[in-house]
Amino acid sequence: MNKAQLVSSDRKHIWHPFTQMRDWQEEEFPVIEKGAGCYLIDVDGRRYLDGVSSLWCNVFGHRVPAIDKAVKRQLGKIAHTTFLGLSHPAAIELSEKLIAIAPKPSPGSGDRPLTRVFYSDSGSESVEIALKMAYQYWQQRGQPKKKKFVKLTNAYHGDTIGSVSVGGIDLFHQIYRPLLFETLEVPSPYRYRWPASDDAEQVKQESLEMMEKVLRENAEEVAALVMEPLMQGAAGMIDQPAGYISRARELTRKYNTLLIFDEVATGFGRTGKLFAAEHEGVIPDIMTVAKGLTGGYLPLAATLTTERVYEAFLGQYEDFKTFFHGHTYTANPLACAAALATLELFKKDRTIEKLQPKIALLRKRLQDFYKLDAVGDIRQAGTMIGIELVRDKRTRAEFAPKEKIGVRVIELARKKGAILRPLGPVIVLMPPLAMTEKELNRLLDIAYESIKEGTE
Repeated sequence: MNKAQLVSSDRKHIWHPFTQMRDWQEEEFPVIEKGAGCYLIDVDGRRYLDGVSSLWCNVFGHRVPAIDKAVKRQLGKIAHTTFLGLSHPAAIELSEKLIAIAPKPSPGSGDRPLTRVFYSDSGSESVEIALKMAYQYWQQRGQPKKKKFVKLTNAYHGDTIGSVSVGGIDLFHQIYRPLLFETLEVPSPYRYRWPASDDAEQVKQESLEMMEKVLRENAEEVAALVMEPLMQGAAGMIDQPAGYISRARELTRKYNTLLIFDEVATGFGRTGKLFAAEHEGVIPDIMTVAKGLTGGYLPLAATLTTERVYEAFLGQYEDFKTFFHGHTYTANPLACAAALATLELFKKDRTIEKLQPKIALLRKRLQDFYKLDAVGDIRQAGTMIGIELVRDKRTRAEFAPKEKIGVRVIELARKKGAILRPLGPVIVLMPPLAMTEKELNRLLDIAYESIKEGTE
């Protein structure tokens, strides 16, 4: 089919995620056919910088020879086998490597190392698994009252019912409220929109005080605190002040509750370290990973936990302490092969080390964006960037939803040769870690020009 036929057929048959399909019938959109390096290529041959890493998962770009070869090599053996009652070499080797690179506890911290891996297919599922693990853990440890979960406002952990229950973005979640289980909420340290002050230390302290109050008053009922460490992604890139996640670890230990870190978006180099938890030496009881795990090639997720949690599920067959959870494509061999090749590239290419000058470049260039009248706040953790647009800098007044300010900006960026995606009024940049400094500069130029034109 030619471009016109493809667009017509898409509009006739497809329902796109997070998309108002009435608008889709009128708006122009690229039909991506190929990828090369950090570029996406549409059916007309037009090239676009992949400014959001194909929804935050592409790490080394597209058509990476080492990952291509690994998938083809595995395809020559077997594409899929169930993981229920069977195993396979790629999953076994990958679990060893994941445990080897997982954050390690410091001496005397009291933290336990992550030693067990449970595979699934997506970030949402990895969080569902973490919730079910935490819940069942306490039931089988003789503390059946511990059933509740504590979350941060503005949280996003996926779109399945459990992960939505521990989410906190009304735009996405409000309509499903009757379907969700009850949770306890702590205000996230969103300094730009904090009622009393935007001083990072004050915001951090007040948020943590409320976290301690919730944990203290509900200690006998709380199973786990669930949070994205360092940066809340889909909330609009809301960064947490230094010391926030380490204090959260102290509080969960103090009030005898599990700590779940959702590293689906923050993991695999996005914050400048392999995992966000490493910035403050924090080891959660359960950690979820996905997205960048396979370099953006294939769906694969993992939930890592400690030996202590794992052992609560051991018993005789008739005790029914088994973790009754699984998916058809759990630990898919092709996906595991892609993940193994991805982890090898991190090591071979010294990706984290080489990333540091790029992070510095981004930080320096982003300061220029404050010259734009509509840029109210810029939040960055490594290569995770959110640029919040406002109608009035002085009052921080927001654009009205009907103005679709974020959509206007990214449509302009698309015409200039870059794919971006907004989170409401927040323009997100999350380029592949492999993007060169020249490409990063071009991406920033396009973002700057698009914001300027789109908000004039």
